[in-house]
Amino acid sequence: MIVTDIVEISKTKARVCVDEEISFALYKSELRKLAVKKDSELSSETYDRIMNEVLLKRAKLRCMNLLKSRDYSEYQLVTKLRQGLYPEEIIDAAVAYVVSYGYVDDVRYAQSYIQYASQSKSRRQIENDLMRKGISKENMEQAYAQCLEEDSLAAEEELIHNLLEKKHFDRQNATYEERRKMVGFLYRRGFEPDQIYKVIGQFEE
Repeated sequence: MIVTDIVEISKTKARVCVDEEISFALYKSELRKLAVKKDSELSSETYDRIMNEVLLKRAKLRCMNLLKSRDYSEYQLVTKLRQGLYPEEIIDAAVAYVVSYGYVDDVRYAQSYIQYASQSKSRRQIENDLMRKGISKENMEQAYAQCLEEDSLAAEEELIHNLLEKKHFDRQNATYEERRKMVGFLYRRGFEPDQIYKVIGQFEE
């Protein structure tokens, strides 16, 4: 490998071009430490060290720092890393790292955006926004399905509350027998046990 060019980006960083095909950014102090110079040979050992010990570590930290302030989609993280002149292989590895730990989840991102924007935007507008953020159609549909499921569960829990009020059920002071009868009544009405216990509360004999 030959370092074909080194272009200054700022007072502290420079863009390194290798074999006129690969490029990445390094701090000038790193250039000196690793003895990277224009028109010099870059050994495979030094190249691997730059990729794995310097750039990959830095790209992971960049992703983590971005995610501290707000959620990002995978596409948005990729865009940010490309702006930082990271090689594609490093970008893929860094994004895969944060995805593997659940720090990035495009379905969760879409679901949060749907819940936020649904009060002011149509579904078509929301989908167009999400497409621009790099969210796939499949992930959008999954996010909408989860939103509908949560809305449905919330509506059923509200219905349980209304039935308890009609029955004048006192959750705070009800006896075990009263709770047992109310659970049976709600179960016969078609509500799931998890929903019933969430509203009434668990009880012990």
